[in-house]
Amino acid sequence: MSDAIEAGRAQFAFTVMFHYLFPVLTMGLGTLIAVLKTLQMTRKDARYGVAARFWAKIFGINFAMGVVTGIPMEFQFGTNWSHFSNYAGGVIGQTLAMEGVYAFFLESGFLGIFLFAENRISPFFHWLSSVLVAVGTLISGFFIVATDAWMQHPVGYSIGPDGKIVLKDIWAVLGNPYAGWQYLHTINGALVTGAMVMAGTGAYYLLARRDEEFGRLCVKLGVIAGLIFSFTQLFPTGARHGENVARFQPVKMAAMEGQFQSRTGAPLAIIGMPDRATGKLIDPIIVPKALSYLAYGDSRERVLGLNDVPVSQRPPVEVVYYAYHIMVGLGTIFIAVLGVGALLMWRKKLYTSRWFLWILMFSMPMPYIANEAGWTVAEVGRQPWLAYGLMTTPQGVSTTVSGGETIFTLLGFAGMYALLGLVFLYLLVRFIAEGPNPPSKDRDELMLPPHSGGPNGASGTTDGVTSKDDRKTVGV
Repeated sequence: MSDAIEAGRAQFAFTVMFHYLFPVLTMGLGTLIAVLKTLQMTRKDARYGVAARFWAKIFGINFAMGVVTGIPMEFQFGTNWSHFSNYAGGVIGQTLAMEGVYAFFLESGFLGIFLFAENRISPFFHWLSSVLVAVGTLISGFFIVATDAWMQHPVGYSIGPDGKIVLKDIWAVLGNPYAGWQYLHTINGALVTGAMVMAGTGAYYLLARRDEEFGRLCVKLGVIAGLIFSFTQLFPTGARHGENVARFQPVKMAAMEGQFQSRTGAPLAIIGMPDRATGKLIDPIIVPKALSYLAYGDSRERVLGLNDVPVSQRPPVEVVYYAYHIMVGLGTIFIAVLGVGALLMWRKKLYTSRWFLWILMFSMPMPYIANEAGWTVAEVGRQPWLAYGLMTTPQGVSTTVSGGETIFTLLGFAGMYALLGLVFLYLLVRFIAEGPNPPSKDRDELMLPPHSGGPNGASGTTDGVTSKDDRKTVGV
């Protein structure tokens, strides 16, 4: 049984972490694309439409990959975790179905309209389709987070005569006090990802000295949006969600902070090394009383320590602790990097500071790492529970599926996902190499030469978007 449990956990961890690489970008890009279309409508400037069209293509391939990689996770509920599905399906089945019915079809339907029907509908309805795609991504994220929030803090249910969970109040599930700040923190993290990918891609074009006008637009929007959302990721979304963790899952909070001793006025560890054998944090750098204040709003409050929790009720401390500190550390770096970008923008040196453009470009993977680390904290920190306080992880595993069978399928998923990942990277590199490549209608509006904007352009320009004479017309 232990082999089946560990194999099932490994398979779900692998598939969900690979899957999340794609929706974390679509949830962020959806809103930014809608912003670009809104700027096009309000400013009557076709450059924003060109940018929106380019990023919609990137959105599309991420959306497709998210769909393909998300399907196996649904099946794993029935194959590897059938006892959990049988026990809690009355609740989690509702929210997952609502995600498909109310969000997925909204998002996918209007994405098709946005990508393929621009010349068949009015500019207003094309703008509206971008907004509805963004709304669809946000609703989709809400239903998924609501499902996870129920597993973190079960509400709105009763226990039926057969011992199974019965949905009692769907509005209590959707209004779960744990879900609100968790959802906002999750979406905010996706917006940071979208902004930094946009800024990093724009930096690439500026460094390559091609499609420079498009690159400036992406860098500017990415830096502004990224800085705003990096701050809101810290406060209020991160701080308020942390308060909910302390309120509903104090053991997870203790693992996140490496807090082994229960104490009033608990300090906040900036860094240190948790040692389960000795039950202490080695060589910590601390801020006195800060943890009590951040968790409970009172520096005199008592914070639970892991040494007062039975070993069987503790999550894997090292995984939770280091994942949490990676997430927080990267979030701090985002604020610093994007703050420097805003300063350079104010001094009108952003687009010519090549050292900073290199930093922006190489920072693109970092928000992915931060988001994956955050979900690691959320899910590993919940252990040993599948549904907090109701069902442990060993109780939820399928008893008819062996560990060897699960490992075999895990290897199959790994091979299939490696192939899909290569296809995705090929398409991504191809789209970026082509550049924004606006259609002839927008080229006329922008006064662009007929073949500029792509890697094979025949205009002979150095920036790939406008000729030397045309730059006077377009401006920056």
